[in-house]
Amino acid sequence: MGGEFAVLCSGSRLHADRHEADGSKIRLYSGGGYIELEAAQVQRFETEDAVPSAAPAVKAPVAVEPAAPAPTPSQLADAAADKYGLPRSLVRSVMHAESGFQTHAVSPKGAIGLMQLMPDTARLLGVDPHDPAQNVDAGTRYLRDLLIKYNFGLWHALAAYNAGEGAVQKYNGVPPYRETVEYVKRIEREYKKGSGSN
Repeated sequence: MGGEFAVLCSGSRLHADRHEADGSKIRLYSGGGYIELEAAQVQRFETEDAVPSAAPAVKAPVAVEPAAPAPTPSQLADAAADKYGLPRSLVRSVMHAESGFQTHAVSPKGAIGLMQLMPDTARLLGVDPHDPAQNVDAGTRYLRDLLIKYNFGLWHALAAYNAGEGAVQKYNGVPPYRETVEYVKRIEREYKKGSGSN
């Protein structure tokens, strides 16, 4: 299965089946959908190399240590926030609004996990949305990329996360959807209070 990665100037890598340039925009196609970015945000493209299968190595038996407890949603949010240079309370507030800190949340529209990634978005980001750590890392990376795209305009980035970049482009700002307007206000309120803890 072929594909490629778009390497962004921010250091993020977005997985896609293919891409098309359209003036100052680049479209990254995956499955049946695509996301659109400013061409200036993309540094280069790298092909996805198939990993050759190797014969399994025979290992000597080792003592099995008890598994460490799985990180909490808040710990995952804080780690991703630190990794991508975002305020911890912002990532926690988005997670709270998206899933109520429920690891296995699935929305009626099919959004998955703590950061409520749509399957196509998860595919573009190259992650398994059912894995909590991958879900939070990818959702936070996507939020960071949206903030960069909208020149760190919080309302625009949050509206795009909730309603999609196409809706923000159509209305040249926060779309007049009651759910999206309330979502943006709720997250901004929690974030400014420094809450969003579970």
